Amino acid sequence: MGRRSFRVFSEEFEFVKAQNESGLFFWKGKTVEKIIEVDQLNKSFPVYHSQPGWKGIVKGLFFPEKSEIEAVKGVSFDVQPGERIAFIGPNGAGKSTTIKMLSGILHPTSGFLKVAGFQPQKERRKLAYQMGTVFGQKSQLWPHLPAIHTFNLLAKIYDMSPKDFQDRLAELVEVFQIEPFLKQVVRKMSLGQRMRCEIVASLLHRPKILFLDEPTIGLDVAAKASIRDLIREASEVEGTTVFLTSHDTGDMERVCERVIVINHGELLLDSSLASVRESYIQKKVIELYTVEEGVHLKMAGVRVLESRDHYTKVEVSTSERAVDEVIVEALKQTRLRDITVEDPPMEDIVQLMYQS
Repeated sequence: MGRRSFRVFSEEFEFVKAQNESGLFFWKGKTVEKIIEVDQLNKSFPVYHSQPGWKGIVKGLFFPEKSEIEAVKGVSFDVQPGERIAFIGPNGAGKSTTIKMLSGILHPTSGFLKVAGFQPQKERRKLAYQMGTVFGQKSQLWPHLPAIHTFNLLAKIYDMSPKDFQDRLAELVEVFQIEPFLKQVVRKMSLGQRMRCEIVASLLHRPKILFLDEPTIGLDVAAKASIRDLIREASEVEGTTVFLTSHDTGDMERVCERVIVINHGELLLDSSLASVRESYIQKKVIELYTVEEGVHLKMAGVRVLESRDHYTKVEVSTSERAVDEVIVEALKQTRLRDITVEDPPMEDIVQLMYQS
């Protein structure tokens, strides 16, 4: 159980993230419904075909051939308030289509969908007050104006009082450290500076849920790390639900705690990040720093990656050989000054998930 105090619409609330036996969360003593409910969600798009040549064009104009493409097929999942979800999959998997339905841009062909207590296809205007969006390749900031002008406009759009807007903006400016370029023209900002302002714009009206689509695309390593930490901190402090899509596994590791994998429109996996690591880790890397000059580990399931004086690095296939067996064998041959055991990179795990 964790407790954090924060301001919501100029009133003090206390966010208590705890679960009862039924799995529901509580908000200051009151049961909170699931922030996202998706049940057997389907989305199909019509595709029209035409034959080559003038006859084919004329025939296609009056008697078009049509087929259906199923972009999303029977997807079901629930999200609790305050969760941070990584929604991942290869290109064409149906991620963007699903997010567009969650945000009310697209209407589902069939199935049940509710976000923040609203049905997006019917109550999109009401839902807009409860959600924020950040798209790495699209900006909501006016490029030829300073960011502060966009913030003022958004305050009017979301019906924020002048005092609430100023208080909220001061909080976000301090947290995201955008004071030095707050009055700078957006098109003259660096990409990292612009993304900080994009996130501030999306959080200005205190949304219950934040949709992030490739929020760190194009950023350098330092900017990526900073943006990830700020998103996670904002979620932890204010209880904002984060729904993130990204091809960058660093985003998933640093921000999220749960992974949903989709491919060919179908949900393949819904699990915690820790469980994903445990289930898909088939190899481990062991680094041995030895007192003696070297160690020879000729064992089934063990492959030497690097060997030099007083240092040996091996890869262990956990399906063939236990890690402790390798360590015991090394101790028979030499004394150890230090040892590290590492999991494979998250990129390898995600690739294995896609392949399987």
